[in-house]
Amino acid sequence: MSEHDHDHDVVLSRRGALAKLGGLAVVALSGTALATRELLDAEEADAAGTGPAAVASGLVSCVLAPEQTEGPYYVEDAALRRNVTEGKPGVPLTLRLTVVNVASCRPIKGAAVEIWHCDAGGAYSGVQGDTGMFLRGVQRTDAKGLALFRTIYPGWYQGRTVHIHTKVHLGGNVVHTGQLYFSDAVTDAAYKRSPYDERPDRTTRNTADSIYRNGGKRSTLKLVRSGTAYVGSIAMGVQRS
Repeated sequence: MSEHDHDHDVVLSRRGALAKLGGLAVVALSGTALATRELLDAEEADAAGTGPAAVASGLVSCVLAPEQTEGPYYVEDAALRRNVTEGKPGVPLTLRLTVVNVASCRPIKGAAVEIWHCDAGGAYSGVQGDTGMFLRGVQRTDAKGLALFRTIYPGWYQGRTVHIHTKVHLGGNVVHTGQLYFSDAVTDAAYKRSPYDERPDRTTRNTADSIYRNGGKRSTLKLVRSGTAYVGSIAMGVQRS
């Protein structure tokens, strides 16, 4: 089975542009990393605070991120771009993936964050004869440590819960491979909408997924409804090598 506004669609080579970035090792913030409140919109998340004062107050805490399998559907040389949708139908999803220094929780500029995931029908691009690159992309973190992506809510396929694959690249090396997850309750709501409602009765929820059970709770996105769309946020702490 196949798993599947451009911002300068520049192909990011593993041996080229990524080699200019510094070497780091990746960890992730705990589920309470961004704030103590249950619901935060994007601006409130920015205002939650970083740095030593936030750590001292207990607002932010940094823990090791679980490494998880790359899976069989990774494709090299994804484009450096923010919008990865390529016209694929689905519920709009903005990803706010932040990279910070685990020791101080200060943002790290220049990390290359990569994502890939399946479309609403459960198919991945670039594999098993498909030459497309939809729902794949790379973004470098800005001065606030933030990488932004415009994508769609992923679909599902047999044997796996809903997820997004991610890597962080530094100094030409892959320093973290992980997966990002969604609340089952939010997914249930999203899947009542088109085109997901054409494939009812998804087979695997979070607790039944063997990969999710190995650290997925600490890799679950904080999701906020924004009109008809969702914003998913998570902070990944890094430790300099």
